[in-house]
Amino acid sequence: MKNTLVRAVAGAALAGLVALGSAAPALAAQEAPNDVVVVDEPDTSDLNNIWTFAPLGVPVLGLIQSLNGVPGRLLPS
Repeated sequence: MKNTLVRAVAGAALAGLVALGSAAPALAAQEAPNDVVVVDEPDTSDLNNIWTFAPLGVPVLGLIQSLNGVPGRLLPS
């Protein structure tokens, strides 16, 4: 009984430390309410090649090209 209680207290303390440790970066990154943050538009001018065109969520043409080159890299010539 005493051993189980010690394990429960230790587990709760460890969980609390983990929660506090994971919240520390978020708390440190908070800015003062009067600060203004300006975020610029991302540069998307080079996102029109076969590696970034992804109608299915995966760049299909780039994936096919990549898989097509695998046998040549695995097998010695």
